[in-house]
Amino acid sequence: MTKCRTFIAGAIGVLIFLTAGVAVAQKAPKRAITKIAGDLYRFQNNFHYSVFLVTEDGVIATDPINADAARWLKKEISSRFNKQVKYLIYSHDHVDHIAGGGVFADTAVVIAHENTKRAIIGEKRPTAIPSVTFSEEMTVELGGKRVELRYVGPSHSDNMIVMHFPAERAVFTVDFISVKRLPYMTMSDAYLPGLIGAIAEVESIDFDILLPGHGPVGTKADASDHRRYVEDLYDAVLAAARAGQSLEQMQQSIKLPKYKSWGRYKEWLSLNIKGAYQRISLHRRGN
Repeated sequence: MTKCRTFIAGAIGVLIFLTAGVAVAQKAPKRAITKIAGDLYRFQNNFHYSVFLVTEDGVIATDPINADAARWLKKEISSRFNKQVKYLIYSHDHVDHIAGGGVFADTAVVIAHENTKRAIIGEKRPTAIPSVTFSEEMTVELGGKRVELRYVGPSHSDNMIVMHFPAERAVFTVDFISVKRLPYMTMSDAYLPGLIGAIAEVESIDFDILLPGHGPVGTKADASDHRRYVEDLYDAVLAAARAGQSLEQMQQSIKLPKYKSWGRYKEWLSLNIKGAYQRISLHRRGN
């Protein structure tokens, strides 16, 4: 009996060990570096993406995502390209994209919109404070290559910028444009109709490759499609509000069927309606 109990206890211990090992493996982040065009690369950390440009004199990097991701990327850039990050650019202030900037602060100048710096300091975000800021536009040059930064106005945040890589004909846009997928849930923090204007601003840029902060790579046409979705959503919710419909009635009546093939249509359409309704309600109250 003692031997039997010992065997069972040992078997349970092995099972617990194996289960724990599987759990750890499942939690391991998915990370990858993919070449986009020329010397422009896209970095994946689970469901978040950033980009970086390799030059003769070093690397221009963007959103670090988090400290662990930044450490991994820093090591990969060093081993693959034998370069250091000389500039680090934040797309906006939200912590799930810009945490961990301190990892690059030993070699990099940190750049962001002036409102981003204000939010980082005011809310004590866990990242490096930008040492260089701008209000409307800025060009960063390194090793004969450049990235053009443009403030697009209140959209997903009040400090969102788009990063244009002219030689690679690519733009990096975070959180306010996605490819054939609805905006995230209630579009929290979104400014409407400012979001529409921000996407239109991106459309005015001469580019081919759209690099979102989440999801697959797209084209300029995908940016236009996303703008049309937000316009259709806004117009439908505004018309329903003027007709006196409640939020619950809107969520039942507004379908936007031409987007039913898009990602998260079933899960997020009612939440998008809620987000648009909340923003419209604030405007109507004069806020």
